[in-house]
Amino acid sequence: MAASHATIAIDAMSGDHGLRVTIPAALQALKTWSDITLVLVGREAEILEALAEHNETPNERLRVVHADQVVEMDDLPSKALRQKRQSSMRVALNLVKDDQADACVSAGNTGALMAMSKFVLKTLPGIERPAICTAMPTMKGHVHMLDLGANVGVDGENLLQFALMGSVLVSQLDDNPAPRVGLLNIGEEEIKGPERIRHAHRLLLQTPLNYIGYVEGDDIFKGDTDVVVCDGFDGNIALKASEGVAKMISFHLKKAFGRSLLTKLAGMVALPVLRHFQQTIDPRRYNGASLLGLRKIVIKSHGGADEFAYFHAIGQARLEVQKAIPQMISEQLAQLMATLEQQDTVHESEQQAV
Repeated sequence: MAASHATIAIDAMSGDHGLRVTIPAALQALKTWSDITLVLVGREAEILEALAEHNETPNERLRVVHADQVVEMDDLPSKALRQKRQSSMRVALNLVKDDQADACVSAGNTGALMAMSKFVLKTLPGIERPAICTAMPTMKGHVHMLDLGANVGVDGENLLQFALMGSVLVSQLDDNPAPRVGLLNIGEEEIKGPERIRHAHRLLLQTPLNYIGYVEGDDIFKGDTDVVVCDGFDGNIALKASEGVAKMISFHLKKAFGRSLLTKLAGMVALPVLRHFQQTIDPRRYNGASLLGLRKIVIKSHGGADEFAYFHAIGQARLEVQKAIPQMISEQLAQLMATLEQQDTVHESEQQAV
């Protein structure tokens, strides 16, 4: 398929809201970007009915592919993998596997999506575990963080692979030739943290990546790091905590400005500033997490995403197709492995000479 045009398979039945969100988001994406084609996957009759409500019908840029089943949000990944082979999620992934689509976007069950993606699309050579990566706002722009929940209990080599994948993603999407990569830890000292993190630290020091060392939780949002690497358990907690803090700040601001007539007037004066603040930290603008490490592109939307958020997930898929992210990761990984092997050879030669 031509790199300038992206065909994206949409798991139209997925998420908490299903067609009520995926259809209008897809239509908005088609209006916004003339270089995409969307394939809506799900129960055909329901999709056609939803399109009719928006006075739309399938066309050369908007196709419908039928799928009988739906992966529910509480389905076990193993059950979905075995029993939901005709689900909208599985059919959408199959379209990507068969090169009928360049990417898949789903707001469905994260565990099921990861399990199906690994089974259908496989991982890139040299990548043991795919990782979930997304952008989050910072004081100076945004930071990409991975893993955000796909892997718990990873080792140093896994964290090294995450660092490489995150670095490639940011270098391509942000036109940043040398992204600053930090390793999440409980302190900046060399002796801090569990052995797996210290092992990853030693490995990263040997790579050509722009590795800046350990970063702590409060460093994530300062904007001095472009990629934060961590175990999926730690990353998911950090992500959910940041979303909770954003909601808490918004709650207290609304409460403070609504206390009296005077504060309401002050709120009206500050409204432009408040709107800008809300837009800056709005998590919907950063919706669309990448399942990095797969042979093809899969984007995970938040299950509770609204139309605006799901639209951004489609946009993320479009960008990754244009930048050929899996191919770039594969090429960079091969180069990194060659560099590390060469360094090991030199080190062994030096030891033998001594």
